[in-house]
Amino acid sequence: MGNMFKDKVVLVTGSGQGVGRAIALAFAAEGAKVVTNNRKPGSTRFLTMTEAEYNALSPEKKKEFDDITARLTGDAESTAKTIRDMGGEALPIYCDISKMDEVEKMVDKIIETYGTIHILVNVAGGFGGGPMEKMTEQQYDRINNIKPKGYFNVMRCVLPYMLKQHYGRIINSTSKAFMGDIIKHTEYSTANAGVVGLTQGAACEFFHQGITVNAFGPWARTRAAYEGAFSILGDERMIPGQRAFPKADATPDPEAVCPFILYLASDHAKDVTGTVFTLAGNEIGMHQFPSPSLSASPAKNIGQWTS
Repeated sequence: MGNMFKDKVVLVTGSGQGVGRAIALAFAAEGAKVVTNNRKPGSTRFLTMTEAEYNALSPEKKKEFDDITARLTGDAESTAKTIRDMGGEALPIYCDISKMDEVEKMVDKIIETYGTIHILVNVAGGFGGGPMEKMTEQQYDRINNIKPKGYFNVMRCVLPYMLKQHYGRIINSTSKAFMGDIIKHTEYSTANAGVVGLTQGAACEFFHQGITVNAFGPWARTRAAYEGAFSILGDERMIPGQRAFPKADATPDPEAVCPFILYLASDHAKDVTGTVFTLAGNEIGMHQFPSPSLSASPAKNIGQWTS
């Protein structure tokens, strides 16, 4: 066990499995008191795959899929147990972050237990898909109620404690899909673009109060990635001529994102804020945001544009 985050209290939403779980374990290994979180006990059967797609797999592929699922899935309690088995300290809390009243109760429990909170890593999320012209309001809300609404809810509730101590690190998970994607899932692109806006807005607001806010887009063996690699996605979810997912063994393990997340949460990155990074194995990318490349205006003696 290290001590980089000794005495720090860290909340990782969506830490029952995948990237969130890996990040929670990494903070615990560096001495943090970790609050693990997901929506409810246990994990859902599938994220994007259908039962029919699973049943169509060969016995060998089913075994491979089941082995990956067993290794990468879990819930807040199973992650907390792993941390305790490591010799660390963890508090599991089930909470649907899309509901403000549940988030308030979660944060109250954290304050009651530890007195404050220093670091928030929002990883909770969902994955969707389908043509926009066929998308339902429920499909849209299922994704966007977590990102960015749920992230706002948690940030809103932890910020008073961070402001009081003039210190805080907030790191939000997004996706490069915020720029559009090769998969037809406009609701997912919208959600992740919202996370970018939320991150930059908060970064501007709180930088001079000792709080940094950054975002990261992970490319790792998450449920969406490996289910997509095993399933045969219907044509209507695909942009023609594009492959949605690489092979399951081509994506890095979730643990690959952890060193940079720990860096962002450390004092080494105290001046890094309002930035979006993409993390893919050992490759780290930093996004440059759009600015006008050309501008035009009428001559002063002409007045307003007419046509």
